[in-house]
Amino acid sequence: MRRRQFLASGTTLLSVAVAGCAHPSVVLDMKEATTDDIADEVSMAPEPDSEEYRLVTSARENGSATRSGRYELFDRTSVVRVNETFYEVSETRLASSEVTVYEVLVDFDPDDTTSDLGEIEFDELPEVDRERLEPVFSDESPPDEDGYDIGVSYGSAEEVGNESVFVPERQYDIIVYEGNRYRVAVNSRTAPEGEYRYEVTAVAPDIETFAEQTREQYLFTLTDLSDAERSVVEKAIDETYFEDSEAFRSVIDRLQEHEGFEVDDSYGTWLVEYDGNEYLVYAEW
Repeated sequence: MRRRQFLASGTTLLSVAVAGCAHPSVVLDMKEATTDDIADEVSMAPEPDSEEYRLVTSARENGSATRSGRYELFDRTSVVRVNETFYEVSETRLASSEVTVYEVLVDFDPDDTTSDLGEIEFDELPEVDRERLEPVFSDESPPDEDGYDIGVSYGSAEEVGNESVFVPERQYDIIVYEGNRYRVAVNSRTAPEGEYRYEVTAVAPDIETFAEQTREQYLFTLTDLSDAERSVVEKAIDETYFEDSEAFRSVIDRLQEHEGFEVDDSYGTWLVEYDGNEYLVYAEW
């Protein structure tokens, strides 16, 4: 029910405008919450092959773990679920430095498709390049700009590894995709990087325990509602409420009296009990 989940999702590469669709100015949405829903709202469960999973398990086994990176890994939540156990993760920045990062540029309509360095079929690219470039090349309506049309972030050479034919050294300047020829260039720049230390503390042995801990901290009951407030809440449960009414504002005031999972100046999420049921509440005002 977080804001990023409720709003329409997009990609970092392309943006899409939907004609005739505007996000409403106010929102109240209430979805009945299961134990899993409650735990998921304030924790993350990384995939076993992810960097987050590796760091948490390494810190658990060795007392701590370190990494270098351009961003924090646990900025949304510091609670991580690994093999049904929940851990509180501390992420401490130890030092700052700079690193070179790379971006691969693609021109979908080059004036000249003659290769200066070399050409390669898309299917012959190393996996590391195909994974990053496939969303761009498979798009049925690629951007059409002067010069290079789009840039794909690759990250640092360490993040990319040794298999890429573009980073850090470009080996080809033409990619052939389904018979069409596209020009490719590479940009580089320096970016800030930090060294981080990770330590973990077990906070719950299973999902039921963790969800109960979450209830104890966040759950509150909506009671003594007026008829108008109750109408707003019940519509929010049935289908989402979008009207900026006095009763809506009154319900928002009630929510803001309590601690929420995530609360900003214009939106928030809460855990609420209403008429004997538990709900995850998302609101914008």
